[in-house]
Amino acid sequence: MNKNYLTIGAVVLTILLAIFYFLNRLDGEKKYPRVGENIIAFGDSLVEGVGASAGKDFVSLLSQKINRPIINAGQSGDTTATALGRLDKDVLSQDPRVVIILLGGNDAIRRLPKDEVMKNLGIMIDQIQQKGAAVLLIGIQGGIFRDQYKKLFANLAREKKLFYVPDILDDIFGNPQLMYDSLHPNDGGNQIMADRIEPTLREILK
Repeated sequence: MNKNYLTIGAVVLTILLAIFYFLNRLDGEKKYPRVGENIIAFGDSLVEGVGASAGKDFVSLLSQKINRPIINAGQSGDTTATALGRLDKDVLSQDPRVVIILLGGNDAIRRLPKDEVMKNLGIMIDQIQQKGAAVLLIGIQGGIFRDQYKKLFANLAREKKLFYVPDILDDIFGNPQLMYDSLHPNDGGNQIMADRIEPTLREILK
């Protein structure tokens, strides 16, 4: 009789632990994807791959690393405002499961208000999460962007329970061996970017 109670107790405990794990993935420290099929990289020229050889942009390299297709929705020159304007067409309508967001550089270059940048990012993130997809935010914190965005991006990631990769251009920006021009990494720089993003993307997809 005691053995039966122990067996039932063990089964109940296992079920409770499984429920706790599932709820923690949905509502815990990070918001994992609940639905969707596609991985989408959304951003500006860094996402589009300006400065990289064909197939050597970080999105293509990342796709090769995880052996899964990634839709490249990068558009050169995008600010957070212009990206927000195409979010529905290029992201929300594409059955997203994970959306990698890399934006803010052009806003900084144009000295657009930081509160507007964060507001635009917040709106994008909310709409993506409402679709049930996960967001992987990429921080722009190298060189001239460091003082402007480091704390703001980290706070946004914490507030929205995002997956977050900081300092994506750290030790790349300003290094002539890793830069195609003054703003865009070359093949080597893109390789480092892909290497930095890969572990977090794998964590989301596991």
